[in-house]
Amino acid sequence: MKARRVIPAAALALLVAGALVHTWLGSSAANAVWMTGLVITGLPVVFQTLRSALAGRFATDVVATLSIVGSVALGQPIAGLVIVLMQTGGEALEDYAQGRASAALRALEQAAPRRAHRCVGDRVEEIDAADVAPNDVLMIRPGDLVPCDGVVTEGHSQLDTSSITGEPMPVSVSPGKQIMSGSLNGFRAFTMRATARAAESQYARIVELVRSAQASKAPIQRLADKYAVWFTPATLIVCAVVFAATHDWLRTLTVLVVATPCPLILAAPVAIIGGINRAAAKHIIVRHGGALEQLGQVDIAVFDKTGTITVGSPRISAINVAPGFTRDEVLRLAAAMERGSSHLLARVLVTTAEAEGVKAPRGAEHTEVPGFGVSGRVDGREVHVGARNFVVAKCESGVNTAAQLETPEATLRAYLAVDGHLAAVFEYADELRPELPSVLAQLRARGIRRFVLLSGDHAPTVREMASRAGIGETYGDLMPGDKAQFIERLRSEGKGVMMVGDGVNDAPALTMADVGVALASHGRGGGITTEAADVVLLVDSLDRLIDAIDIGERTLNIARQSIIAGLALSGVAMIVAAAGGFTPAAGAALQEVIDVAVILNALRSSREPVFALRNPATPAPSAAIEAPSHDDSDSDDPVRRFPALRP
Repeated sequence: MKARRVIPAAALALLVAGALVHTWLGSSAANAVWMTGLVITGLPVVFQTLRSALAGRFATDVVATLSIVGSVALGQPIAGLVIVLMQTGGEALEDYAQGRASAALRALEQAAPRRAHRCVGDRVEEIDAADVAPNDVLMIRPGDLVPCDGVVTEGHSQLDTSSITGEPMPVSVSPGKQIMSGSLNGFRAFTMRATARAAESQYARIVELVRSAQASKAPIQRLADKYAVWFTPATLIVCAVVFAATHDWLRTLTVLVVATPCPLILAAPVAIIGGINRAAAKHIIVRHGGALEQLGQVDIAVFDKTGTITVGSPRISAINVAPGFTRDEVLRLAAAMERGSSHLLARVLVTTAEAEGVKAPRGAEHTEVPGFGVSGRVDGREVHVGARNFVVAKCESGVNTAAQLETPEATLRAYLAVDGHLAAVFEYADELRPELPSVLAQLRARGIRRFVLLSGDHAPTVREMASRAGIGETYGDLMPGDKAQFIERLRSEGKGVMMVGDGVNDAPALTMADVGVALASHGRGGGITTEAADVVLLVDSLDRLIDAIDIGERTLNIARQSIIAGLALSGVAMIVAAAGGFTPAAGAALQEVIDVAVILNALRSSREPVFALRNPATPAPSAAIEAPSHDDSDSDDPVRRFPALRP
């Protein structure tokens, strides 16, 4: 990699040095400097081309290599050095555009559980997580990461499983509950029995999924190589015809020099660098040039649910108040009791009360039953807040009142009882992003016809959310491996797949997709998610996804325009060279003029377009998305084609 950056600098320096020697000592000394420089800088290019040829790869560097060898053989060092400069300079630009390799595996491994607390008799010993064996009894303290898969044996607590399932809601655990490695314990210690080693547990499987996804993805074919497939043979045929007709090696070399596909070498990386810089100005990080190419060729958009098409955290969607109470009153009493709870829904309720200007006093005799609710007194009144079974059991006619207050649309609720009477039902929902309908419509306007929603949440909840979003194809209850498998199957059909996610559980799917897009604003995946993705949106809005696709399409179009125009000019120059119109050195100079024109055109990708597609008319979400049916009788149903992903 370093050599590819040193060689163009050396070639340029030797061209300048030869010119200075020519001024002081004459042409013979200058030719000696140029020829020595050509041999030194040209050999790595020739050897690289030979290695590629032996591996069956014939790309843009074949003509350049023949030009270098011909320049040495015919004593035309200036032309050869110019070719070396352009060839290796273009490769250096391409390396820069491709960026650094993803560190997703390293980030995942660094975030893996490291330590465990094993119960041995009456004592607890700290050990490496890798030393845990099946059937070991482990103590999981508040704030600990669960080191391996297992079953709870004693105690109650709540786990943050978002890194595995992607869902932000804490999961209550009690004896007999199966739990997964990588989950974060909440506020109370419990014991568990290990059912697998750390290396065989769920978190380790995520790491392995990312590793296998990286290994299985074929490298993206360079845009230049797609054109070189036909341009290189055409050039060689023209050279053969010229030599057969003239038997003039210098004229043949001149044809090779002007045909050296510098537009192929320079246009794509210059355009891509410009596109990457333009994306960065919009707070979009494009990690490598191939991502820009892929963004312009996407056929299918796959979305995670929580934090991607939704805002990522539950909000109170309705407060259903029983007769005899007011909205402000129930908010005040519930918030007063929930202030002392660490539960996520408790924090949401308190925040809602504060946002509405409801001042909650401090509760007394506060008692919390983890996973169920809290009890206490507020202004002398007995108050209970929490799960249905916990609260309704303490109320007169609680079941009937609860049935009257509940709405069928809600899937997540908290209940409030005051002095033995059910006072209110708080209903929660993870809201869709307000910009989602417009984003889906604009994606469709840009040629994406298939939209899929994947989630670790329960399938009925996912289907309800997808219906509201206008996405017809949806799958729930998925583990990270299921998502990656789904993406792999789509890619095997020859489709361009874009995956959009925001959590650790999305990392394998982001890595497997043709282009993975991460929303970095929530921070649920942290560096892991952003390292696994090809594109990172730093602004908490899906609108930037449209910007990224537009930049990718425009960059690709400009690169193609530059390549085609450059090759056309080179073709004209080949005709003039075949007629003996100029020498190899003059041909190299002409090629430089063509290169400058190509570079100037490619640099347009770094600027805003004069005309752009902005905010097309947005149809209703249900009309905007065409999705296959879930009818199992349909042989094209994705469920039948992906039996492991039953919705």
